[in-house]
Amino acid sequence: MTAPARIELAEILLEPAPTPFWRALRQIGVDRAVGVLPRHHFDWREARVDMPWDYVPLRIYQELLAEEGFSLDVIEDNPPMEAIRLGRPGREEEFEIFAGLVRNMGRLGIPVLCYNWAAVLSWLRTSSRLPGRGGAAVSGFDVALLEGAPLTSAGVVPSEDLVRNLGWFLERIVPIAEEAGVRLAMHPDDPPLPSVRGIDRIHSTVDGFRRLLEMNPSEVNGITLCQGNFTLMTTDVPDVIREFGEQKRIHFVHFRDVRGTAEHFVETFHDEGQTDMLACMQAYRDIGYTGVLRTDHVPEIAGDASRFGGYSDLARLHAIGYTQGLREAVYGRAAAGQPSRTA
Repeated sequence: MTAPARIELAEILLEPAPTPFWRALRQIGVDRAVGVLPRHHFDWREARVDMPWDYVPLRIYQELLAEEGFSLDVIEDNPPMEAIRLGRPGREEEFEIFAGLVRNMGRLGIPVLCYNWAAVLSWLRTSSRLPGRGGAAVSGFDVALLEGAPLTSAGVVPSEDLVRNLGWFLERIVPIAEEAGVRLAMHPDDPPLPSVRGIDRIHSTVDGFRRLLEMNPSEVNGITLCQGNFTLMTTDVPDVIREFGEQKRIHFVHFRDVRGTAEHFVETFHDEGQTDMLACMQAYRDIGYTGVLRTDHVPEIAGDASRFGGYSDLARLHAIGYTQGLREAVYGRAAAGQPSRTA
């Protein structure tokens, strides 16, 4: 019997240069990388020739990862695009930069670009030191702490404007992405609230993602299935995986978990949240998903420190091991890249 095509495990590499953690990833069997734009290789604000989204910095970054044994499968980042999201002066210039990034990724064979449509206020947490299991420090969000917060400098931003500007963007970028062979993977609003400080958020519900896919039917117009956010949108994440996966519109997966609601939640270890993670892995197998999945947002555990919030090295290794175990349970040992056991 032929083993089902498997999901591929990756990890985000945030550091500007190789670290012992990079070697540890290779040692435990992870060789797919999710990268960010290489802003850290030079002072890009003072650059006179190349910017982080240009061909040469991306090529050098890709080679750095290759020398360490990683393939660069996803860029999880985007150049400045606030004028695009808000439909304000300067959006044409921002669009040309974004389009250039997509074309450069196509030339370099980097297949997926994870971006978002969270205007002005992006990823939000109100604490990073809440007590978790065994005293681990976990991140959390409590909307009550934003009560009475003023509007931002952008003022009120209604959902109608964000949807209209997204339509303008997709109409122009999708043909470029198709030609380049790059898939666009929209990340959910995080947290998935309908509005924050007067700024609406249009990818905070499952229906919001259905609208995204309906706005442009091309398969390159797709989703980052961030489970931590979708868990706060629906009571049945595996069903959502199957719905969008059957349309071939899941291009990237963030495998993480939470407890609570969109208004008040904490991020958890991968084995203690409210999502049936095994059922999610089974859903990815059922839809034939062969893209990359990375673990995401872990607590900070004893004896470790996070250079970047939510990315404690030791806890990431725990998350990866847990996820590898789920993959073997669902796909079988041979599909996980290991020899089959014999009696």
